[in-house]
Amino acid sequence: MHNHIIPDHKLVESYLEGNEIALEMLVKRYKQKVMTAISMLVYDRYLAEDIFQETFIKVIHSLRGGKYQHEGKFLPWVMRIARNLSIDHIRRNKKMPTITDSEGNDISTFIRTDDLNMEDRMVRDQTHGHLYDLISRLPEEQREVLILRHYGDLSFKEIADITGCSINTALGRMRYAILNLRKMLVTVPK
Repeated sequence: MHNHIIPDHKLVESYLEGNEIALEMLVKRYKQKVMTAISMLVYDRYLAEDIFQETFIKVIHSLRGGKYQHEGKFLPWVMRIARNLSIDHIRRNKKMPTITDSEGNDISTFIRTDDLNMEDRMVRDQTHGHLYDLISRLPEEQREVLILRHYGDLSFKEIADITGCSINTALGRMRYAILNLRKMLVTVPK
C-alpha cells in the first residue's frame, strides 16, 4: 500500500505500535511543506534544517508521551510545533547547537538532509522561487498568517489561537498579505 493512501492517524497508530517506517512515511509526506514554511519564517536554510529536525524530535517525544489527539489533523499539529520553534529561534536570534536525541532516536533515519536541500532548491529555483522572494518581503505578521494558512493547512481559528490574535485580525492580515503580494507582482520587473 502506498503511503499517500494510508490516513495520517493510521500511520501514527502504526508508529506507536512499533513500526518505525510509519513515521518515516509521515515525515516524507509533509517534509516539503513544513521545510518550506520554516525556511520562510527564519530566512536561513541551514537553521531551517535544524528546526525541522528539532520539530520531528518533539513530534516523536509528544507521540510517545500520548500528547497527540487522533483528530486526523497531523499536519496542522506539526506546523504549530514548527512555528513555535521557529519563533523561539527568531527571538533568540542565534543558531542552536547540534541536536542530539537523549532517548536514542536517530532522527537521521527519517530525515535526509540532502533531500531537504534538493527540495528547498527546487522550490526556490522553479516557479515558486519568485513567490518565495515576494512572501519574504511581507511584514512579519502578514507573512506568518499566509505561511500557516497555505503551507500548514491551518484554519483561521487555529492561526488566531497560536498567534494570540482574534480571528478577524488573522483574516485581516491574510487580506493585507494578498493585497501586498498583488502590488508587488505589478511592480516587480518581469
